Amino acid sequence: MPPRAYNSERRAEQARRTRRRVLDAAADAFRTSGYTAATLRGIATAAGVSVPTVEQSFGTKARLLMAAIDVAIAGDDEQIPVLERDWVARADAAPDPEAFLQVTADVLAAAQERSAGLVLAVFEGGAGDPDLAALAAELTRRRLVTAGWAVDRLAARATLRDPADARDTFWALMDPALFTRLTRHRGWSIEHYARWFARTATRLLLKD
Repeated sequence: MPPRAYNSERRAEQARRTRRRVLDAAADAFRTSGYTAATLRGIATAAGVSVPTVEQSFGTKARLLMAAIDVAIAGDDEQIPVLERDWVARADAAPDPEAFLQVTADVLAAAQERSAGLVLAVFEGGAGDPDLAALAAELTRRRLVTAGWAVDRLAARATLRDPADARDTFWALMDPALFTRLTRHRGWSIEHYARWFARTATRLLLKD
């Protein structure tokens, strides 16, 4: 029995490593070639696996892209929702609303750095691809959930300037296109973006 348990654990670890290789290869292909030009065959070859292995793990190319985005946002392949990770406790422990926003902005900036290019590929291709359109809708919904979480935490700490628009304001600040324009086109560092995000959210959301 012990050898079987050992072999089972080893197979599970091998499967996890294979999955991560596929996700890394997919993220690279989608970033460099775009969604349309990237192929499951090319991704499988880059990951050192067969096409059926990729299809068995992820199904369609759209689902593979979504999985790659999930890993990029989180920074790892652990099956833990973003709003249930350790950083949430750090944000909740912040001494004031401004500090809460800075912790949150730091996390969002790092996630944007890893994922913005992939997310924008979804939105840019969504108009002509039903699968990507569905992914775009899901990503939009998730961003709204995160914005709602942040605004609810802020409302428990301070008086909001405009409660009716607060969630949408935070949601707009999280736009990956805005992140890309500021960091790529204006040359901002990730640290600069995070500081700007926290300051701007403070000014727009909180009463003086």
